[in-house]
Amino acid sequence: MKIFVSSDHAGFGFKEKLIPFLKELGHEVEDKGPFEYNEEDDYPDFIIPVAREVSMHPNEVRGIILGGSGQGEGMAANKFRNVRATVYYGRGQCVVKEEDESIIKISRADNDANILSLGARFITEMEMQEAVKEWLNTPFKNTEKYKRRIAKMDRIHG
Repeated sequence: MKIFVSSDHAGFGFKEKLIPFLKELGHEVEDKGPFEYNEEDDYPDFIIPVAREVSMHPNEVRGIILGGSGQGEGMAANKFRNVRATVYYGRGQCVVKEEDESIIKISRADNDANILSLGARFITEMEMQEAVKEWLNTPFKNTEKYKRRIAKMDRIHG
């Protein structure tokens, strides 16, 4: 699978570790920046290119974006049509409903999330890797109910 990756300065260190990890898993990865650490950078400059790519090919590619909290990055990405970005910032988001169900799985299975926004200041490298693997390996349920809901979101023009 082709995965577009970007971050801001707060996520830069994790992005640099994420890219080889994704390649080891067998994915094609395109880095949309930044390509050097700059504490004064602005996350939209790097998130927008990933969101644009996913928006053009929402069912063929995925994006992973990183920032301090992942919140602003997710908000920026979700401005694009056909983008369904979910934010993850640690195990505290686990769902108790079912022992094996997590927010990561729900984002993929129920909502067909195609961008994962990670809060680098709230997770460890191991948590990042576990979340990314789980997100990439969870299929969309693709039932009528979930397809209908996504279609309604995709029709929003704002």
